Amino acid sequence: MRKASRVAVAMIAASVVVPFIAVTTAAAGQVATGPDGGTAGTAWAAAEDGPQQYPNVSIDWDVPIRMSDGVVLKGNVYRPADANGRPIETPTPTIVNFTPYTKLLSNVVDSAQSIPVLSDALLDILRQVDFSGTALSGVTDLTKAYGRGVLRSFFGVDRQLIKGGYTEVVVDVRGTGFSQGEWGVLDAREQQDTTEVIDWVTNQSWADGKVGMNGLSYAGVTQVQAAEHNPPALKAIFPVVPGNDLIDDVLNPGGGGFPPLFYLPWLMGVNALKWIPDVQSILAGRFDQQWLQDRIGAPASFLQALLSAYTSPRLEDLDPKTRDLLTDSSAIRQGVLGDPSKIQAPTFIVGGWHDLFQYSQPKIYNQIPLPPGQKQLLMGNTYHVNSGSESGAPGLPPRLDVLQRAWFDHWLKGIDNGIETYGPVTLREQGGGWITTSGFGPSAPAEDAGTYRRMYLSASRSGTANSAYDGSLTGQGTNDTDRLTIAPGLTTICSNDTAESSTGAAAIIVGCATDSRIAELNALTFTSTPVAGETTISGPLAVHLNTVQDAADGYWTVTVNDVAPDGRSTVLSSGQLMASLRQIDEERSSRSANGDYIDPRPYVSLDKRQPTVPGQPTTLDITMPATRAVLAPGHRLRLDVFAGNFPKGLPAFPLLLDTGFKPEHVQLDPGAPSFVNLPVRGDSGW
Repeated sequence: MRKASRVAVAMIAASVVVPFIAVTTAAAGQVATGPDGGTAGTAWAAAEDGPQQYPNVSIDWDVPIRMSDGVVLKGNVYRPADANGRPIETPTPTIVNFTPYTKLLSNVVDSAQSIPVLSDALLDILRQVDFSGTALSGVTDLTKAYGRGVLRSFFGVDRQLIKGGYTEVVVDVRGTGFSQGEWGVLDAREQQDTTEVIDWVTNQSWADGKVGMNGLSYAGVTQVQAAEHNPPALKAIFPVVPGNDLIDDVLNPGGGGFPPLFYLPWLMGVNALKWIPDVQSILAGRFDQQWLQDRIGAPASFLQALLSAYTSPRLEDLDPKTRDLLTDSSAIRQGVLGDPSKIQAPTFIVGGWHDLFQYSQPKIYNQIPLPPGQKQLLMGNTYHVNSGSESGAPGLPPRLDVLQRAWFDHWLKGIDNGIETYGPVTLREQGGGWITTSGFGPSAPAEDAGTYRRMYLSASRSGTANSAYDGSLTGQGTNDTDRLTIAPGLTTICSNDTAESSTGAAAIIVGCATDSRIAELNALTFTSTPVAGETTISGPLAVHLNTVQDAADGYWTVTVNDVAPDGRSTVLSSGQLMASLRQIDEERSSRSANGDYIDPRPYVSLDKRQPTVPGQPTTLDITMPATRAVLAPGHRLRLDVFAGNFPKGLPAFPLLLDTGFKPEHVQLDPGAPSFVNLPVRGDSGW
């Protein structure tokens, strides 16, 4: 009987382990080809979706992790387990995820997806839902994203990954969830916590000393920050829609306009979630009194700063924290200022052209001092909440959980699966399809990079737009001396910027996000002639405006659009700037070979504020996030100019009062022309 039992056990083990070995070695030595990875991509999917090395997952709930200052963070530890549910004794690589949204949520998502049969059926339904071509096609983007790895790997935990021989640790950020302390929103102390947790992991018996990090949004930012500190055990990160820092990604592209549509509900949500107590500890008589004291001491982190921005009539009345957020030399600003040039861990960045942090994602890739392959960039034509929606089919990138698994298998386990040959830059062209290339923007190969050129604003009517003023965009300078006026308005409520700042929620019903014609009713528009042949715009771009204000300040928004023959105007990139915060940080800015800015970085700092003189010309250089777009023959390029951008950007109240809500003017002057500087390749005919 014993021999028979041993044989049976061996057969069962073989039935699990042999397929696991087969799928994890199937891509050995292969080179990934195309956006879908070719045969290597198929093997990566098999490694994630096939039978795994271990049958179960064991969970240690709310494990205390003491920081150097005495604050205790709480983490859930998910470990591979045998058929009886006992955690394995073999040390494994560890994936760390930091969340401010309470690990209760990841537990709920994980539990919902762990119901046998039902969870697989639900994911399959989500993958199959298709409202493409209807007014609800935005719903399809969400369901496909959630059905293709985002829920499992980035909102919850990936049990396939754990069963494949990884431990995952989900930690409540300081001051959120069940963790003690005060929430600092990605500040220096929080960054120190990440490195201390990584060090704690390496001292656990279940860890083999190799650590990776994963997660989406906030959890993506924490990865980039942790990697900049280079803890020795951190061997790879896989940040989805990360930012470099909240100031550059939200305030600088907003040019001084706080984004109430994003910040207010986000801060309210996190602050509400952090008050949910550990009910189990209460029932067991082990309630953490320090947790309660910390919540009482900081009941609504950063909410007062945001409310002060919109209720203080004078700059001197602003809450000190609000002033710090608007002062570049403050400890808060310096504490979240990222420096990707310090990163040494292999990094796979997933971003989107219309993500909240779109400005930073290509910049992070280009600044990391690693060779292509050890760093990778995937940019979809997506918003913050639907990353990965266009994936998992022939010709499309693999699902995000598949790419993540291949990334960690290679860098944490040393499996030769070819993931380092993927990309290294995989882009969804706006107006086109998916491509792979060896670089993007400053790192683009010569044959793929566009030549920077000016497209000038002209008063000549284009006859293509129903706007406040229908001007032209031309490749040649003009002798125009017109003054074109635009007043503040609310048509930008119906805009792609509103969709972006709502993390994509406003794009669920198709309309404003994909067609700017309603927003353009209160805009100055400047439209080119149709392109003669396929024309590519690839890289960062910037707008140079000669303006006149009627008050001490003005708020400007510009968008670059693709205009189809039927008149549909689709935003490719957008930028904003307060006129008084126009001073450029030359050290952090960059220019193209023609000497014009392609990335003018304003300080956005109250101590460098320069109020405008009513009636006198004021030059503004407005940065725009990099993009990759294809204009098909017959399409046109358009620049929209707005006097405001509600609700994406709303200046602090004292700055808003200084605008007087007065009209603003673009002064066309051949001696001081206004133009957009953009990288163009192809037969534009301009």
